[in-house]
Amino acid sequence: MAEAERTIGTPDVDDDATAPAEQPRGRRRIVALFAVAVAAYVLDLVSKIIVVEKLEHREPIQVVGDLFTFQAVRNPGAAFGMGEAFTFVFTFIAAAVIVVIIRLARKLYSLPWAIALGLLLGGALGNLTDRIFRSPGVFEGAVVDFIAPAHFAVFNLADSAIVCGGVLIVLLSFRGLDPDGTVHKD
Repeated sequence: MAEAERTIGTPDVDDDATAPAEQPRGRRRIVALFAVAVAAYVLDLVSKIIVVEKLEHREPIQVVGDLFTFQAVRNPGAAFGMGEAFTFVFTFIAAAVIVVIIRLARKLYSLPWAIALGLLLGGALGNLTDRIFRSPGVFEGAVVDFIAPAHFAVFNLADSAIVCGGVLIVLLSFRGLDPDGTVHKD
């Protein structure tokens, strides 16, 4: 049995002896996940408050000529303004993503995964907050977007966090790193 465990990479140790050492490590990863999520959420929330107060109903601010501007836009749809009639569906999807991430956090032993999931969680919470609390109504609110690169969709910091988290998850998956910290080579 020990030879088989060495072959497949499973350590031949007593599970009870390793449990106390692994528990704090897992907790640190969960703390990292929620710290990243809170940071992403707060940055998104504060940026949107500033944009609504200082930029909404005003001319766009050119940052780099016409290549990059700050422009307040209310987006009831998804990326690129698609699906404006399905705001309730996007609200449900964001809520489902949040629940899945929180459930997955219990099995999290990888810091890179904690960061990636924290970015997704913070971004989903940021956009969900808009969907719940902004006009025209609960679960139908329009998301505040304001980062406007030329020839591209207008987006916000929550969208950026979601995209960065998603890209990181794809990279981690290609590298064979699982959320539980195991590495596999397929």
